Amino acid sequence: MKNTSLTQRPTTPTEPNWQPLNDFAEQKQNDSGLKAWLAVVEGCIRAIEKTAWQGREIADQTVKTWKAMGRGANAVNEEMQILADEMRRWPARLKRLSKTGWMLTKVVASYRLWGTRSAFLPSNMRESALESLHQRNARRFRDTSLEQGGAFLKIGQLLSSRPDLLPQAWVDELAILQDQANPVPFEGIARVLEQEFGQPLDTLFAHVDPEPLAAASIGQVHRARLHDGRDVAVKVQRPGLEEVVELDMTLLKIFMGAVKSALPPMDIDTIVSEIQRTVREELDYEREARVMTQIGEQLAGIPGITTPALVAEHSSRHVLTTEFVHGRKLTTVLDELHHTDPERLGGVLHRLLDAWFSQVLHGGLFHADPHPGNIMLTDDDTLVLLDFGCAQRLSDTARRGYFRVLQACVVDDKQVIADTLATMGFTTRSGNPDTLLAFVSAVLDQVRNAIIYPDPDKGWPSPEEMMQQVSHLLGRLQQDPVDTLPGDFIMLARVFGTLGGFFLHYQPKVDIAALVLGYLTRPLDNQQAA
Repeated sequence: MKNTSLTQRPTTPTEPNWQPLNDFAEQKQNDSGLKAWLAVVEGCIRAIEKTAWQGREIADQTVKTWKAMGRGANAVNEEMQILADEMRRWPARLKRLSKTGWMLTKVVASYRLWGTRSAFLPSNMRESALESLHQRNARRFRDTSLEQGGAFLKIGQLLSSRPDLLPQAWVDELAILQDQANPVPFEGIARVLEQEFGQPLDTLFAHVDPEPLAAASIGQVHRARLHDGRDVAVKVQRPGLEEVVELDMTLLKIFMGAVKSALPPMDIDTIVSEIQRTVREELDYEREARVMTQIGEQLAGIPGITTPALVAEHSSRHVLTTEFVHGRKLTTVLDELHHTDPERLGGVLHRLLDAWFSQVLHGGLFHADPHPGNIMLTDDDTLVLLDFGCAQRLSDTARRGYFRVLQACVVDDKQVIADTLATMGFTTRSGNPDTLLAFVSAVLDQVRNAIIYPDPDKGWPSPEEMMQQVSHLLGRLQQDPVDTLPGDFIMLARVFGTLGGFFLHYQPKVDIAALVLGYLTRPLDNQQAA
């Protein structure tokens, strides 16, 4: 900034000194927070423009319909139907886009402007003011996600499961998104069931409870009874969801592109692509049925963890029926055990971590969305995994690579870690592995320390220690960004970030050394990927 001292630039009473104001304007123009806010606004405007241009499709389709009159009544009828469908969809697209885009703009802009606002607040008021800002933004995100559903509800579910990294106000406000959303009226659910199987509802089921057990972003679950007396859970996809999700994916890509400069340097394109891929895969319930069955077979050797049995004859691309499992949400039980039975708490979380090590290292196919709404605990402490729409398959090469990184981390062989990550497709902008090593250190140092310095009474890192480690990692990312990541790693980071959140929040006594060494000393290829 230029020196604005009056001793260096004398002025007279008749000559106003505009330099301080000019300097202030120049500073604000260069301020990264303001630039980021402007980028958000610009991105949302571009998104709205993109949708508005889709209105051109209506005009084009009108012209086609007019021309079709010369080809006869059938051609006109066909083109008119296409035109009617397009006109029906377009206003909903614009309404959805404007509401979601404006919510994101307000959230990001408020945080970008917080630095300026906080400078004018007394120090004793800043903490409460920031807490209010967190709560206000979390409610904005929650309310819009509940109203709009679709892909942004999935993002909210992911955020709600990170109490170790997010402000508590966000975790509290978004917790409802884990297994609650605005339900579809039962008439719409009944219509989907009858269309999928071509039979009346009372022929398909002896009874279906019209009140949903849970309503989520992709579908909602109803309890039902088959004619043979079995109780089942029926997950039905929300009608018309494909169109809603595709619009959300377009908005997400444009929005992330607009705010990319305001985020820590990382492979945003791969992250967005993986989110798009996994959300689209969740629309295919036939795929989910196959994944659920295969992961259930992989976990058969681990006592106390299971998946629901598939009812294939009542399942399709948009309907998934399984046996009904009696149990309670995982975090509800963990909250109770945290105060009453820490030993049992440690046993449950040990089993949970064991299950995902088994899926990743020896199964090659893993459940990639272990938020609390997707895990139940029965009265006999059996963990039941639910909702397999988001899953990731690892190639044998990738599985061996992650296994080798874990081995090398335990013995602190940085060269092997760097070489293995490079072979797997991790690259930094400079080619230097230091940023990658810092990331591995942030993820696996706790595991290595538990093995080398076993101390059952040593607690997990505090939130303050974790934030120091995150700050160090972000500093590394700023100095030398990670330009490319393998797609499967995005899902792995999501899984172990969520599981790590459980351990950091509840601070259980778990013998990590025994668990990890059990996998490191077991031949990796005894069980191949399904």
